Amino acid sequence: MRKEIHPENYRYVVFEDTSAGKRFLTRSTVSTDKTTTWDDGKEYPLYRVAISSYSHPFYTGEQKLVDTEGRIEKFKKKYARK
Repeated sequence: MRKEIHPENYRYVVFEDTSAGKRFLTRSTVSTDKTTTWDDGKEYPLYRVAISSYSHPFYTGEQKLVDTEGRIEKFKKKYARK
């Protein structure tokens, strides 16, 4: 690996898929204030994501509706027939 080309804060981070409830450990530069304990007993920074390969339809092979921001309800209310 070449020296002095990678960021200083490149470290192990736990990513948690909130829609699937799965977690995985990888290296990243993402900033976060939360921490969690991984299976090895060490504490790592925690970053929560709405969609990952555990919940994305392309990887799972099934269509799954994930609406974390309430956009569907907002659309239905806006265009509801009266």
